[in-house]
Amino acid sequence: MPRVSALDLPDLPKGQLPPHLELQRTRVHCAADAPTHTDNIQYSGAYAMMGVDNGSRLDEFCKKFRVEVIRLTEDDMEFDMIGIDPAIANAFRRILIAELPTMAIEKVLIANNTSIIQDEVLAHRLGLIPIKVDPRLFEYMSENDTPNEKNTLVFKLHVKCKKGDPRLTVKTDTLKWLPNGSEFLLASENPASNPASKPKTYTSFTCSQDSLPEFSDQPIAPKHNDIILAKLGPGQEIELEAHAVKGIGKTHAKWSPVSTAWYRMLPEVVLLQEVEDEKAEELVKKCPVNVFDIEDFAKGKKRATVARPRACTLCRECIRGEDWEKRVAIRRVKDHFIFTIESTGALPPDVLFTEAVKILEDKCERVITELS
Repeated sequence: MPRVSALDLPDLPKGQLPPHLELQRTRVHCAADAPTHTDNIQYSGAYAMMGVDNGSRLDEFCKKFRVEVIRLTEDDMEFDMIGIDPAIANAFRRILIAELPTMAIEKVLIANNTSIIQDEVLAHRLGLIPIKVDPRLFEYMSENDTPNEKNTLVFKLHVKCKKGDPRLTVKTDTLKWLPNGSEFLLASENPASNPASKPKTYTSFTCSQDSLPEFSDQPIAPKHNDIILAKLGPGQEIELEAHAVKGIGKTHAKWSPVSTAWYRMLPEVVLLQEVEDEKAEELVKKCPVNVFDIEDFAKGKKRATVARPRACTLCRECIRGEDWEKRVAIRRVKDHFIFTIESTGALPPDVLFTEAVKILEDKCERVITELS
């Protein structure tokens, strides 16, 4: 961006910035020779002499902030968050990754494992399996709590490769939900001592989970049935129980409800001058993601247009080379974020974002309470 002397600035009314300062205030410029250059002036008193308030005000935030959903599927979501500060966008990202609860396998009781995969490795793989169940229906379990139908899910896995058969691939479809709780007897329990009493297991369910209305129509199971857990050779066997509890990603990544949550500023590609004929074709070829297109505007003459600015990855290929920075400008809009959420499957991505908003709201209320 060319530098302008303060003595050459035109007289402007209070509350209005010159065009080059307005660009500097609202855009991040990406130069070919300075990929990390940001021109970032955010503090509130930066333009006070010109009567422009660059601070954060609640009424202005309420006017400008909006969310526009671009794509929504069962597992991922792309939406625009407009009119916010980068700190708020990053707060949503961190909440989605680390503070939204989900259900994951925490305890694995192995009765028999003669496969080549070690017990601890098998338990770790089981913990990373995404379980399709709403965590809001369950309670957190502390060290002093007893596993029951409100805080624990139990799965059983029992597979065996018979001698003479080919190698057996064990996948998540072999994990079977036990709605009545654990079937393994406690190590201290001796059923022969009191045959009239019900033998004690590792859980204390008072009712079957599939009798509850929220689970009667949709049995609990892993999100994907084709995740490989182990491979068994002839004569090898695995028998175990896996107990899932509620947790958050801050404790362990297996409780994170998203495979990824990320954002980027909206790219803005501007043609500073007409790019025609051979130069237009050269510009189209320079871009690896087809941001530019060619249109006919006169008798056989062609010019370049910015057809897909959102697809720009800020690789700066279009401004490399002699004089191309005079023809094309690449910027990022400071208060416009393209946000992407990829769910692991427990909850849809739009529900995850709604829950993240609630958590951020609770945090703000706690701060206000402490300050008052």
